[in-house]
Amino acid sequence: MHLEIITPDKKIFEGEVSEATFPGADGSFQLLKNHAALVSALEKGALSYTTSEGKKSLVVDGGVVEVSDNKIIVLAEKVIG
Repeated sequence: MHLEIITPDKKIFEGEVSEATFPGADGSFQLLKNHAALVSALEKGALSYTTSEGKKSLVVDGGVVEVSDNKIIVLAEKVIG
């Protein structure tokens, strides 16, 4: 899957991932390959994803995630760490 994490200031990450976990408004959720199309609000919390180099994690302070055709776009209000 292709993941892009973008803030108003800059692009934080762009690349291929095997899975990603998000802090959704109704609790955390995980996305795997061939997930159904989805748009969800994000709360403040940990966003993690697994690349060929291993698992990475950061904290977002709200935003939106959109999934379609194995492409994930995260519009984060702010990345804290």
